[in-house]
Amino acid sequence: MIIEILTESLRTAVLVTGLVVIMMMLIEVFNVRSDGRMFSGLKNRRVGQVLLSAALGAIPGCMGGFASVSLYTHGLISFGALIAMMIASSGDEAFVMLAMFPGRSAWIFLILFVVAVVIGLLVDLFHSKYDGCHSMNVHDEDREPGHEHKHERHYGWQRIVMFLGVLVFLGALLAGWLEADEPDAVSGSFNLLSEEWMYWLFAALSLAVLGMLLFAGDHFVEEHLWEHIVCNHLPSIFLWTFGTIVVIGVLMSYFDITTWVSDNTILMILLAAAIGIIPESGPHLVFISLYAAGVVPLPVLLASCISQDGHASLPLLAQSRGAFLKAKLINVCVSIGVGLFCILLV
Repeated sequence: MIIEILTESLRTAVLVTGLVVIMMMLIEVFNVRSDGRMFSGLKNRRVGQVLLSAALGAIPGCMGGFASVSLYTHGLISFGALIAMMIASSGDEAFVMLAMFPGRSAWIFLILFVVAVVIGLLVDLFHSKYDGCHSMNVHDEDREPGHEHKHERHYGWQRIVMFLGVLVFLGALLAGWLEADEPDAVSGSFNLLSEEWMYWLFAALSLAVLGMLLFAGDHFVEEHLWEHIVCNHLPSIFLWTFGTIVVIGVLMSYFDITTWVSDNTILMILLAAAIGIIPESGPHLVFISLYAAGVVPLPVLLASCISQDGHASLPLLAQSRGAFLKAKLINVCVSIGVGLFCILLV
């Protein structure tokens, strides 16, 4: 049991860390190549930040959520925008919803998006801006076209380590070693209602990062990628993700959440909101199954979807425990409020 938990936790931690680091590297590239202009306009547009982050959260799976967390931890989007992503995101459960009740899922995702935008904008009215890690600055070496060291390229050990790391991650993605087991999937088929297509997308992005590591200048590789992302962000993201999932796995092996459910709608809403605090995909599937079977009404499923965000918030836990706790508290309150309000409408 323990070996299985450690193996699955390691798989998930490597996958989450790899996806987040790939996105961070690409964000760094776009920011430097545009001389900081690509994200400068976004910083001053709170409504645009909330809409973008809610749209990323609405993407099935956790990839859009990882992107929003990366933007937030770099000070590029507001706390309200982060909240919008977490409300709009249903994690991996979105794929299950699309497979079990696709028509109703579309309406549920639309409701989540509207709630996410409204709450995100309200949060930004009362929350000061998060300045991030202050490492997204464009240096003089990046800005000055005539700087003699800007385009120097030597294949030092930092570049080689990063290249090999991304190459191994790419190989693991293509080989399917990082995918969760899907026993219901048809062998050799491409299922649009799974995360397989997102793995292929990130494999393509990993190829882009490999090309960047081959041709980018020394300053960009060593200062922006190695010092900022690999040394500053990667260890904490991996350790916190791995540790959190191990703890959750051990607890879940001793406590069966499905035995906690009852036919009381209000208690079910409170239970769904509480379970949503768990930064994991899986425990929330019980509410999707109960809703699909007609056992619980829509308000319970909405409360579950709003409160939980799959693995998307794990990188946030690694970077800012305070922001994670505040965001989860807001999500729980919103999920309970929306769930109780919907009882009056259905």
